[in-house]
Amino acid sequence: MSCYGIIGAMEEEVSILKDKMKLNNIVKIASMEFCEGELSNKQVVIVRSGIGKVNAAICTQILIDKFHVTEILNTGVAGSLRNEINIGDIVISSDAMQHDVDARGFGYPLGEIPRMETSVFPAELALVHIAKEVCQIVNPEIQTFVGRVVSGDQFISDPDRKKVIIDNFQAYCTEMEGAAIAQTAYLNQIPYLVIRAISDKADDSAHMDYGEFERQAIKHTVNLVTTLLEKI
Repeated sequence: MSCYGIIGAMEEEVSILKDKMKLNNIVKIASMEFCEGELSNKQVVIVRSGIGKVNAAICTQILIDKFHVTEILNTGVAGSLRNEINIGDIVISSDAMQHDVDARGFGYPLGEIPRMETSVFPAELALVHIAKEVCQIVNPEIQTFVGRVVSGDQFISDPDRKKVIIDNFQAYCTEMEGAAIAQTAYLNQIPYLVIRAISDKADDSAHMDYGEFERQAIKHTVNLVTTLLEKI
């Protein structure tokens, strides 16, 4: 039977999904609460991983090993790396990379993980297509993009650092967990998808009250995740 792991880095990113689920059990492992139950008539495990790549990778491996999830969805927020992506829009991952992996001193390109066969982790194509269609239907007031998500254990606010990421990765947005989830899923041969609501413009030309952004972002991602589960 299919079981879907749903990861959010922060409690705000998963709390409404938890409220909507039929909760059967809570299991505490590695300081994380794994909520087992049903959402949109699917078996799910919903969990707050905590912020950063290590937390995200540990959380993903636990979902695979202990709860035997068959697919993983990661929902949260990210910063835009393209001017056409506005605050509140949704980016759906085509693939994911880590922008803070830097072994250039050994001759590797920026972002390439030494001695791995790949450093680019493709999302599940069927999930990508369905998620894009669903988002355009349930969230018609915003734009939906499909593109690369890059992650690092850094909050990117410096314009020079942002330019380095834009120039080297051709990414759509940057955040702190998605690529770690993607790499863990890839190594375990588990399909994954990253969903990100955009919190700021690439050129910092527009701003929104964060409380208002958060309310809209949660509404849009909950609409997407719950309807996506119905369709898969």
